[in-house]
Amino acid sequence: MTWHPWATAALLAACTTLQAPLAPLAHAEAAYPSKPIRVIVPFAAGSTTDIIARAISDKMGASLGQTLVIDNRGGASGTIGQQAVASAPADGYTLLLHSSSHTVSPSTFAKLPFDTVADFAGISPIATLPNVLVVAPAKNFRTLADLLAAARARPGTLNFASAGQGSATHLNAEKFKHAANIEATNIPFKGSAEAVTEVIAGRVDYYFSPIAPVIGQIKEGQLVPLAVGSPRRSATLPAVPTTAEAGVPGSEFNFWIGLLAPAKTPRPVIERLHDELAKALASPEVQERFAKLGAEPWTLAPAQFDAYIKDEIAANAVVVKAAGLAAQ
Repeated sequence: MTWHPWATAALLAACTTLQAPLAPLAHAEAAYPSKPIRVIVPFAAGSTTDIIARAISDKMGASLGQTLVIDNRGGASGTIGQQAVASAPADGYTLLLHSSSHTVSPSTFAKLPFDTVADFAGISPIATLPNVLVVAPAKNFRTLADLLAAARARPGTLNFASAGQGSATHLNAEKFKHAANIEATNIPFKGSAEAVTEVIAGRVDYYFSPIAPVIGQIKEGQLVPLAVGSPRRSATLPAVPTTAEAGVPGSEFNFWIGLLAPAKTPRPVIERLHDELAKALASPEVQERFAKLGAEPWTLAPAQFDAYIKDEIAANAVVVKAAGLAAQ
């Protein structure tokens, strides 16, 4: 077969045409980031997730050469913020910094305006934060066994606080309740601050709270820590047993906070954000701040984080079903 010069020219022209749309994209990825990055936190300012976001934003921003702007979009158990990110351009300039609640909403909402798996790309977990079961001193529960004895002596009379229906604090309490085979009523609040106030006042019996919002009250004697809900003890409260150690196996709950992006965000951008986050978490300043919050740094590769989220959605669906929670 004879190869004509015009065929070579046509082939080169075709290649140039195919490559042309890719050139601006490649340049944009290489120049990333070229403007401030908005990090949507789907909870109120002062929440544990918000505190973690602000703890890493300065360090990541300095390394990236751009400001990370925290944008609090609270409400509807985090789904308002999730929707804002799911519908944002997949260019790396709008991110979601969320908690375990991200994997709960598929089970607690009858219909969501986004797909928790398909519409997001995991960057990495940031930290695990044990929840601590706290009570007011006036309740006279000195150990977890005391609380369980009261719950079994008066079935259905105890109540517990949560930072909203379907929140991570709610799921932790439901998993504990199911594993302990006790009855207790969920009293949902708008956030941890209100829940803690009600527990201290004695109007609510107990609360699986993130450590950060209650560590001060624990030190001052306003709250008594009976157990942590995590698989391991917390370095912040090393003398406090896990719920499993205190006699309730199968009650462990891993409360985490992580960083995600809209699906189809270019992989080089995802990898860059992952690497910068890992560097920030390794810094002494961030580790010191995390230690004060009772948070333990935790990272996974993006693909591993995506797989973890899928597995946890399935696991949480089992807890929701066992708790008999009606979808909203």
